[in-house]
Amino acid sequence: MPINHQGTKTPRKPISLETDRVASEVVDVAYKIHHTLGPGLLESVYEACFAHELSRRGMKFQKQVEMPVVYEGLRLDAGLRLDLVVEDCVVVELKAVEKVLPVHAAQILTYLKLSGKRLGFLINFNTNVIRDGIQRIAL
Repeated sequence: MPINHQGTKTPRKPISLETDRVASEVVDVAYKIHHTLGPGLLESVYEACFAHELSRRGMKFQKQVEMPVVYEGLRLDAGLRLDLVVEDCVVVELKAVEKVLPVHAAQILTYLKLSGKRLGFLINFNTNVIRDGIQRIAL
């Protein structure tokens, strides 16, 4: 007999309006950069442009945020870095790859769990249409 887990999940609060506003700006920035530069550049170029555009819009952000891993009570500096954290509520992982793999989505999910943030974006600039390169991932 299959087990029904439907009622066992703790309901989560919806994403806040402020976080949704930040998310909208993140998507808008991605569209602007892709429209201006297109695909084919290095991830570091897109990250620099993202930082510039966020600054231009007066948004607070951090680049290359070190993310320690706590394992059995021990804090390990394992070299994990979040590409961008915008307004201390949205994690942005940038890619410039031929194909986004399941491991990339798993990466952002892990970053959300480790950082305690609820919303993240996996953005691959190496697409003809940026809409196809943006994944919104929420916990």
